[in-house]
Amino acid sequence: MRVFLSAGEPSGDHHAALLVRAIKERHPDVECVGLGGPCMAAEGCVLLADLTQLAIMWFLRVVLSIHRFVELVRRAERSFVDHKPDVCVLIDFPGFHWWLAWRAKRHGIPVVFYCPPQIWAWASWRIGKMRRLIDHVLSALPFEHDWFVANGMHSTLVGHPFFDAPIAARRTGPPCGSAPLVLLLPGSRGQEIEMNLSSLLKSAAAIHAKVPQMRCVVGALHERHARVIRSKIDASTGTLRGLCVEVEAGSTRRLIRDADSAIAVSGSVSLELLAARVPAVIVYRVGSFSYIVQSWFRHARFITLVNLLAASNPIGPVRGVWRAPKEVAPADPEAIYPEYLAVGDPSQRVSQHIIEWLTDPCAHQHVVQRLDLVASEVGQGGSAVRAAVAVLAIAAGSRLGMRGPASPFTRHPANAA
Repeated sequence: MRVFLSAGEPSGDHHAALLVRAIKERHPDVECVGLGGPCMAAEGCVLLADLTQLAIMWFLRVVLSIHRFVELVRRAERSFVDHKPDVCVLIDFPGFHWWLAWRAKRHGIPVVFYCPPQIWAWASWRIGKMRRLIDHVLSALPFEHDWFVANGMHSTLVGHPFFDAPIAARRTGPPCGSAPLVLLLPGSRGQEIEMNLSSLLKSAAAIHAKVPQMRCVVGALHERHARVIRSKIDASTGTLRGLCVEVEAGSTRRLIRDADSAIAVSGSVSLELLAARVPAVIVYRVGSFSYIVQSWFRHARFITLVNLLAASNPIGPVRGVWRAPKEVAPADPEAIYPEYLAVGDPSQRVSQHIIEWLTDPCAHQHVVQRLDLVASEVGQGGSAVRAAVAVLAIAAGSRLGMRGPASPFTRHPANAA
């Protein structure tokens, strides 16, 4: 049996590696091959190329790299022809993976999407494309699974692979010790760091003014990002007003385990913060045009997965605007993680949340209790195992029902504020 896998970002590489491991534990003779990164290779997946090197965003950057994507698609299609796989598994990275799915379908290969694109949030009109190109979805989130099923897709709820990693010790009390750790997570892409790091640093400086004993660390994905971050910190010494900011590369999971609170750029890292029960504020700065566009196309109440999991009605259109607001509005009080999708600098509002959590044990504990409720209902491990079972069944030619194998997950009531 041959399984083709493709993951285009560092997080997808991690999730795909767990899936490869789960597949091989059940069937050691299965040949795993595809496009991905070092994590997949370490688990025995034969890589045609390292796709994670092209983890980019924004239209212009994609256009400038289009020739590289085309070559990778051609290389994958040659593999489909020369050594036809029994199933093609795609992990996130939808822009590139639409092309790959079309090629796989053209050669009669069943296509599975693990951690599927969040079209329920941003591009619901693409459901027709998914029905044409994707045979089965392995959904990570309960409301996501329900949405896909309601829109005519075959879906199995397997849970999110972030919860497959060992869960950090629960936080059952307020910050302790003389130096609470505030963790800054500026994102996994260069343009995210460029757009958001200054706001994170300004927030840290404001926190330090009120909680001078705090310790501040920036978690960088790798050393290349760490060098960029250090250079920006060196250029911001006036803004930091005496605050010493440390930078650590490749240690995000450990830092999350040790953090008392965090300020993070929006992304799936919020699920890691949830698993460790770390109170956090979520930030994502965009330009005025991007803000206006997202207001007309977004179909999710929040931009943070944890907030969506906790909301009673997570999916629904956002009111469109014709002019980006100059002022940063207060966070929605229903959100567990206060979030700021903003054009302006949200550092003043962000810092107020962290200061409250560091100085008021009751406020800190209230957030932890809300996180505990959501994590207990959706934060179960075993996603890769359930996904492996589904992938092997599809590869073997069996057809799963609309809801797939029985899932251990249960629906949860609206999270109390």
